[in-house]
Amino acid sequence: MMNLASLFSDNRPQKLNLPEADITYYPNFIPATEATRIFETLRDETPWQQDDIKVFGKVYAQPRLTALYGTNQKSYSYSNIKMTPHALTPLLADLKQQVDQTCEVNFTTMLLNYYRDGKDSNGWHADNEKELGVNPIIASLSFGQERYFHLKHRTDKTLKHKILLQHGSLLVMKGETQHKWLHQIPKTAKPIQGRINSTFRIIV
Repeated sequence: MMNLASLFSDNRPQKLNLPEADITYYPNFIPATEATRIFETLRDETPWQQDDIKVFGKVYAQPRLTALYGTNQKSYSYSNIKMTPHALTPLLADLKQQVDQTCEVNFTTMLLNYYRDGKDSNGWHADNEKELGVNPIIASLSFGQERYFHLKHRTDKTLKHKILLQHGSLLVMKGETQHKWLHQIPKTAKPIQGRINSTFRIIV
């Protein structure tokens, strides 16, 4: 089994200066070469699924592929979708160990998203489902194509921000962030490659 601890590079945190938010970005959490290997492994070996979602009474195929993994058998529900977790693979267990150590928590669940191209997206939302607890901590590892991550305040429409999530980066949101801010990965018309992100969370 590989030891990722020796492979992780400069991950000095960059705090986002946003009111009523606690967001930290680690631009080089995993070195590029290792991040590429992880991307290819996750892309090829994950049992991806594409669920249907209902928007304004119409049913659409979710514009990305997903997979849920966990250390327990607790399901996760969002947008009228209920997912049951797979057991962690050795690779995901290694990644979880490193993210746990950085965030100083014990995550239970990993939701993987595969954005195959610029047409795949994730609309405005907050990760505030009741099973995530009062002030959820969400950590997101990015692999593959860089994509912009947009943020907007729920009530103050002048407060907006976007950050380019690079290959091998880690973004951590905690505190009141999910109650005060929404986020999205928008579509893009640019010809881009695939991106996978693994979002770590605690299901209580």
